[in-house]
Amino acid sequence: MTSKPHPPLMKKHSQTDLISRLKSRKILGVGGEDDDGEVHRSKISQMLGNEIKFTVREPTGLRVWILISAVAFTVMALMALVFPNQLYELVFEEELSTTNISVRLYGGALLSLALIMWNGLYTAEKIVIQWTLLSEACYFAVQFLVTSFTLMEIGILPNAAMLLLLSRVLFLIGNVKHG
Repeated sequence: MTSKPHPPLMKKHSQTDLISRLKSRKILGVGGEDDDGEVHRSKISQMLGNEIKFTVREPTGLRVWILISAVAFTVMALMALVFPNQLYELVFEEELSTTNISVRLYGGALLSLALIMWNGLYTAEKIVIQWTLLSEACYFAVQFLVTSFTLMEIGILPNAAMLLLLSRVLFLIGNVKHG
């Protein structure tokens, strides 16, 4: 048996054949828009995601804001855990008539928020930073409401409590501005 010689292989220049190139890219799933409206140049960028998302510039002072928040939350948490009576007297200008466990629980909650702030300081993920700022904003809003209702119930308006309320409004505005 004699074998017939194969005809010489001809290399196809797909770069010059635009229809063939378009079909190849369509089969590979590149060049078209995905569900998010992004156009991927290669299958690798499609799998890994677009790196342009991660180069978004952070607002000026965002990291400083989170650092100040983390330090403030940590200091307040430690004060509430170690000196609950003194912290209550400082804000409401009267002695704590009930057990100091509620102030210590408040300190524990603040310490949990402080840990979130410290985590938000060292992350590069945008969604983590957004949730960090949202949790801080929710804390300030809830603290403003609770402090306001408490002051109305006891019927006094100490200067320290007014300063606390004003600072909570300013911090809430700062969080909304950075978020």
